[in-house]
Amino acid sequence: MKLTKKLTLLALCVLALAVVFAGCNKAAGADASGGKLKIYYIPKDTVNPYFYAIDVGFKEAIQELGEDKFEYIYTGPATAGPTDQVEYIEAAVQNKATAIFVSANHDSALNRTLDDARAAGVKVFIMNQDIPGSEDHRDAAIMPASFANVGPLLIELMGKQLEYEGDFAILSATTDAPDQNTWIEGIKQALAADSKYSKMNLIDVVYGDDQPEKSTTEMEALLTKYPNLKGVIAPTAAGIPACAKVLQTRRLTGKVKLTGLGLPSTMKEFVDDGTCESFALWNPPYEGYLAIYLVDAVANKGYNPAPGSSFDAGKLGKVSVESNGQILTLKDLMVYDASNIAEYAPLF
Repeated sequence: MKLTKKLTLLALCVLALAVVFAGCNKAAGADASGGKLKIYYIPKDTVNPYFYAIDVGFKEAIQELGEDKFEYIYTGPATAGPTDQVEYIEAAVQNKATAIFVSANHDSALNRTLDDARAAGVKVFIMNQDIPGSEDHRDAAIMPASFANVGPLLIELMGKQLEYEGDFAILSATTDAPDQNTWIEGIKQALAADSKYSKMNLIDVVYGDDQPEKSTTEMEALLTKYPNLKGVIAPTAAGIPACAKVLQTRRLTGKVKLTGLGLPSTMKEFVDDGTCESFALWNPPYEGYLAIYLVDAVANKGYNPAPGSSFDAGKLGKVSVESNGQILTLKDLMVYDASNIAEYAPLF
């Protein structure tokens, strides 16, 4: 009888310990967020306002699908160095992320870190661009539009403003940025291939590191170094308003032309006063919006984002995965000028 009581007491103790350990494991594991999908977005840097426009789209889709279903974290470095995002990706993995979206600062510098994340069961998506030559290290890439169209469009916008004649320069972001380098190469190829640009000369490419202050310095240096400079292409949302401000301050409106990629919200002032006649972009919030619908399809519906497949993306409709693993939010860029800037400036 005494032995039976002892065994019963021992069994109760073991059961109590099991309950305690189970509770500890639940608190430390993937269910700590109450079953929510944990989504990280890691931009190139936290200075460029462009990435906050993408953030808007993440939040919009989360509201549509239910805020109780997601835990969303926007975090990243203040600078856009090739490996500056590594610690943020590693922290997301340690915090048991469901998926990580990264606007990478380099084609290959993150490969090992991305591989480690995927090995830990985290879905890895490149955002706003791809990582050329390193596509095997991500699950898919969400693209704002077809990058093949960016370079030709920017040189055409510059050409129209210059009446297809004169010296121009490019003010880019960082030297290693995959998207920027793709667009610059596209500008060069279009410049060489089409005879209508034969009187236009690309005289320099400089880098503002996606920082407003450095972009301002580089723009002022261009104007000093090249007194016959007629135009600047700035394919960076941090760079183009900095360039515009320099032209505005120096009263060079109309004398030095400006175009590039920018946000309507930061460029309206300069379009209104003629400092920038026109510039281009897509719809950044669409990218974050699409990202949440993609994660929902993958995590809750068993969707595999394989080339040729498609998924429902809410107001964006059915979206397909391209043969290279890219997912386009739009096919063509939008051009912003005096005719539409007031409509889009309040949006992003």
